[in-house]
Amino acid sequence: MNVANETVVSVHYRLTKDSEKGELVEETFDQQPLVYIHGIGSMIPKFETFLEGKKQGDQLSFGINADEAYGLKDEEAIIDLPIDLFKVDGIIDMEMLKVGSILPMQDGDGNAMDGIVVQVEPESVTMDFNHPLAGTNLFFEVEILDVRKASNEELEHGHVHGEGGHQH
Repeated sequence: MNVANETVVSVHYRLTKDSEKGELVEETFDQQPLVYIHGIGSMIPKFETFLEGKKQGDQLSFGINADEAYGLKDEEAIIDLPIDLFKVDGIIDMEMLKVGSILPMQDGDGNAMDGIVVQVEPESVTMDFNHPLAGTNLFFEVEILDVRKASNEELEHGHVHGEGGHQH
């Protein structure tokens, strides 16, 4: 079976920044594979485009420009917040506020979002709410392990069930 919309695709991949020789971001070889439903919007669209029509056993390598991956860095997503927002029981945990730390936060509407600590001043903390890979060109090496038709239940729920997916 070929990779197409509404198929469950299992892959191993290696993701590096910019090129095959770039800094390793993550890889699944010798670990659990990535298992996803193709065509429902859970993956980077360009990633799915490259896998479209491929089959079990295929291996491929490709690059995705930043603007077609996690987007370019948005300077408006880098903001200064009052340091008092980081108080827990009246105390600021300075270990938590180290430059480079990723903190789970919420916007004014209660939506969860991760922010990266960029700078800490006595009265404020500069946070970057861009995706950590925003502005980065990606390079993937992919091996397709399995392709099968997604069940109606998986399509209804929007995720894979069984091996590599959600367990009941």
